[in-house]
Amino acid sequence: MEIVLSVITVNYNGLNDTCEMIDSITFSDDMEVIVVDNGSAADEASVLERRYPQVRVVRSTQNLGFAGGNNLGIRAARGRYLFFANNDTLLGGSGSAPLVAALHPIIDRMEHTPSIGAVCPKIRFAWGDRPLQFAGYTPLSAVTLRNRSIGFGEADRRQYDSPHATPYAHGAAMLLRREAVEKAGMMPECYFLYYEELDWSVMLRRAGYEIWYDPSFTVCHKESRTTGQESPLRTYYITRNRLLFARRNIPLPRLLLTLAYLLLAVAGRDMACHALHRRRAHCKAVAQGVSDFMLGKTGRLKMED
Repeated sequence: MEIVLSVITVNYNGLNDTCEMIDSITFSDDMEVIVVDNGSAADEASVLERRYPQVRVVRSTQNLGFAGGNNLGIRAARGRYLFFANNDTLLGGSGSAPLVAALHPIIDRMEHTPSIGAVCPKIRFAWGDRPLQFAGYTPLSAVTLRNRSIGFGEADRRQYDSPHATPYAHGAAMLLRREAVEKAGMMPECYFLYYEELDWSVMLRRAGYEIWYDPSFTVCHKESRTTGQESPLRTYYITRNRLLFARRNIPLPRLLLTLAYLLLAVAGRDMACHALHRRRAHCKAVAQGVSDFMLGKTGRLKMED
């Protein structure tokens, strides 16, 4: 039987979350689930293989980052459609329809509209009353690169239940047609963590594809279990990668204005705020993020224990 759908998720020291994510999926013969174990400290790949013989596990001996891990999954995938989901998401539940059937309205939209290269479902947080996290994005502003996630933090009263085009995909859950990946290229690995799906969205649009939000399917997201919401690691990569995204995607002379804003206003503000609250590790993360961008380094953050 043809594999219609390949579900790809990346596991990094997140065995419990990954197991909960797999347990939330109702399988069918026309789909596959691929878990990329991305250099976990323990041999979590073997645990996953024993526990879930129906899942394909790809083991990397080193952490290749979010993009690198997903790209390993792409190389292993056989499906016509590739569904990328964070390992801290829930994709259904016991007794629910098979995932391919649940995604049928989205797949059908893509089948009938070849210009659509990627579709993101509605994303809700997995805590409390499950408020909205994503119902599409607004465009980035021209110089400051500011935008917002539509519906973020709002109660879901079905106010965002109409499909619409969106400029960017959300990395927690996105469905891509294989042809779009082949034409636009794989996920950019220069970021390692954060901003890669934003850049990939730009790549898809440059290749002539549209990106859509479709609320006919909902994903619940636990959010930042791997790096932590306010970790120095996150601070470092957000600092470095927004500068890198600007350099890769904004033409001169506007790039000079954007870099000036990001370096002086944003990084300066972040450094002052962290210093005020005596968060030395975060100050170091901001400084190293700026330094690594200026020096063109793609190395990883080295933080003190």
